[in-house]
Amino acid sequence: VEIYSLHVDCKVTSRFAHTVITSRIVNRANESREAIFEVELPKTAFITNFSMSIDGEVYPGVIKEKAAAQSKYDTAVSQGQSAGLVKITDRKLEQFHVSVSIAAASKVTFELTYEELLKRELGKYELLIKVRPKQLVKHFQIDVHIFEPQGIRFLETDGTFTTKKLTEALTKKQTETKAHILFKATVDQQKNNSELHEMLLNGDFIVRYDVKREATAGDIQIVNGYFVHYFAPQEMPVFPKNVIFVIDRSGSMAGRKIEQTRDALLKILQDLRPEDHFSFITFNSEVVEWKSSLLPATEENVASAAAFVQTLMARGGTDINDALLAAVGMLEKAEGLPERSVSMIILLTDGQPTSGERNVEVIQEIVQKAINGKYALFCLGFGFDVSYKFLEKMALSNGGVARRIYENADAALQLQGFYQEVATPILMQIEMQYPENSIERLTKNNFKLFFEGSEIIVSGKISNDLDLLPVEIKAQSHTSDLTLKEEANVKEKEQVFQNQRYTFGNFIERLWAYLTIQQLLEKAISAQEEDQKALEAQALDLSLQYSFVTPLTSMVVTKPQQQEELANKPTEAG
Repeated sequence: VEIYSLHVDCKVTSRFAHTVITSRIVNRANESREAIFEVELPKTAFITNFSMSIDGEVYPGVIKEKAAAQSKYDTAVSQGQSAGLVKITDRKLEQFHVSVSIAAASKVTFELTYEELLKRELGKYELLIKVRPKQLVKHFQIDVHIFEPQGIRFLETDGTFTTKKLTEALTKKQTETKAHILFKATVDQQKNNSELHEMLLNGDFIVRYDVKREATAGDIQIVNGYFVHYFAPQEMPVFPKNVIFVIDRSGSMAGRKIEQTRDALLKILQDLRPEDHFSFITFNSEVVEWKSSLLPATEENVASAAAFVQTLMARGGTDINDALLAAVGMLEKAEGLPERSVSMIILLTDGQPTSGERNVEVIQEIVQKAINGKYALFCLGFGFDVSYKFLEKMALSNGGVARRIYENADAALQLQGFYQEVATPILMQIEMQYPENSIERLTKNNFKLFFEGSEIIVSGKISNDLDLLPVEIKAQSHTSDLTLKEEANVKEKEQVFQNQRYTFGNFIERLWAYLTIQQLLEKAISAQEEDQKALEAQALDLSLQYSFVTPLTSMVVTKPQQQEELANKPTEAG
């Protein structure tokens, strides 16, 4: 079975990426064989389409409500048919895998489409394309078109498999607002060396870029009555932070995990700013405060903390509840902290609560009541024995986020990377205001914190014939209260995308739907049960309307002989 053509075609228009992967396979054997289509895609993406065409007959995937599709499918599984098509493979990726039996000399074409909104992290967007054909491919190419009306500030490509030979397969063209990246490798360029048929194409192909930003109140783009507003202020003073690290040192953290945690904390200590205040609380079945209060991040205090971190040993149970309450208590009674500053608690744990209060729902309630909206709580779950659902709900209920730390060689880097994302808060209490009577279906428009290097995105529908769309942003910076104003000329903005071949259809409407679904699902995590049902129902309607495979929908793939398989969207919480 030979893959004779593999094309990845990606269009990025104003951060919204639309990727189509097409694989053409021929069975050169003289009996039927299994043709396999295996693709890894970013977890943040939603699959929107899949089809296979065997000798000209097309078998499309159909997106349905997950509950309905699943019950039908479970029946098929119990009759010994097949398993799901999508599974999480690593920290950033999930894998779509489908196979079909094709007759001798038959051809099959697989086509998968997915979409995602690129998220700005540490000052750049990253488009990740995983390349692993597992054989030499006669026609292989990755074709990326980027169109950013704000202008492209910088652009770089990176391949984990790049050799001198493969560098020749890459061409880049760039203008003020557009970029075209073509990676087209011949069979010869794909070989590791001419003797061995070893494959070079195995790894990540990454495009990183950022856009130019002139307007202080961000940038507005409009297509067919839908707008998106990007806001990422620069060069602002950084808020001092008051941060308490709450570190699990129970028995299960022993060995590699506690070592990696020590390594990461030593690096993070170096990154504290002199105006920051910090402390450590470590816990197993007992909760130990390194110092009884927060200390300023002077050279002396940082050195003393580093010495303490070196001594961290792991044994005993896990009392998450009392550890978090101790952190809240320390922030409550803290004195002499800078008046305008950001207080946060960063929890790192690798397990379930086994000491003190063990009921995760009770812990969530107690912690939320104690924090009472005053501090942000970030929860890092180390490995797969944690209840990620519990950590995620607790973080989202308290103005933070949760992240899973994967147990592999780069775990210390993952921890550091997370800290860097939250290390530089530059705005608080951000409100993005639009004329109420002329905007509908607005996505989330107020945000507790804004970290340097990230981006706030708000989208909605302009309901009546507006000529000018005025926006007003209110926020607190370290030095003052800000009000930023901007107005967008609707007709002019619509013109920008009129004659661009880089764009695909109503991409801002699809971007709006993608963002809305993500926010509804996130809101549902920390909502009460009735609200949760309503939020999920809304998200389901949109997923079906815009045909996205989300955690609430399934794509039913019907193969020849009427055999059905399901593609479900896996989530970090399982």
